[in-house]
Amino acid sequence: MKREEVLTEALPYIQQFHGKTMVIKLGGHAMIDAVILEKAISDAVLLELVGIRVVLVHGGGPEITEKMKALGKQPKFVGGLRITDEETLEIAQMVLVGKINSNIVSLIAKCGGKAVGISGNDGNLIIARKMTPQRVSVEGREQEVDLGHVGEIEEINPAVLHTLLENRYIPVIAPLAIDRNGQSLNINADTAAGEIAVALNAYKLINMTDVDGIMDPARILVYRRLKISEAEDLITNGVVSEGMIPKVSSIVRAVRAGVEFGHVINGNVAHNLLLEMFTDEGVGTMIHRA
Repeated sequence: MKREEVLTEALPYIQQFHGKTMVIKLGGHAMIDAVILEKAISDAVLLELVGIRVVLVHGGGPEITEKMKALGKQPKFVGGLRITDEETLEIAQMVLVGKINSNIVSLIAKCGGKAVGISGNDGNLIIARKMTPQRVSVEGREQEVDLGHVGEIEEINPAVLHTLLENRYIPVIAPLAIDRNGQSLNINADTAAGEIAVALNAYKLINMTDVDGIMDPARILVYRRLKISEAEDLITNGVVSEGMIPKVSSIVRAVRAGVEFGHVINGNVAHNLLLEMFTDEGVGTMIHRA
């Protein structure tokens, strides 16, 4: 396709999305690969510059684990869930806010955009409660495990996000929350992105991860479009498993609650975000109501 044809194809989408809110979850290998991350950030800045209201939510689990080991603290997981004691929470705050969040804000500035980095604690953006003990299987035996300072989202207060968006700043959100007693809690970034998308009445929720989309049971083909019910069936049947469950579940919940479209795309492929937004064919998997 010629360059002028690419631009012509993009025009109706730029017009359609102008003024709409897109919540983008950054995750996967992009969080530890500076080159991949900068390309994703440059795409997000382009979206903002053509009039789209962009909100970024990021994770950071692998970097938290790496930092814990560097400080001589062995991460503890039970049934795939991280135990978050007081020291682990402090490390998570240091990595998520002090390193990853500030780095993304700096990259946005480098790419010509304006951003403000916040966590869910700021402006009471994310109110959560301590997660109840979880039943997990350990060596074939069911047991209850207290995960420590891990939260379940109760409420999103998006006022601070509206203020930033109205002044053409890109909010960059670290997945931390605060409970009603002022205690910080670590929360799942995929879940946070979904709940923020609902609170902002976002047009799209886009989850950028390490796979090309939601795949069939043989892991050969990518589903291009799925209804909510079809996505839920894939979770129930075990086709969507492990770390993909919170990603797909958060999209299903968001789309059911009013977000128009949810997407799972491969954030490791340069400019996939633009290809999804501005081309007829798109990339990855789109989840919709009907």
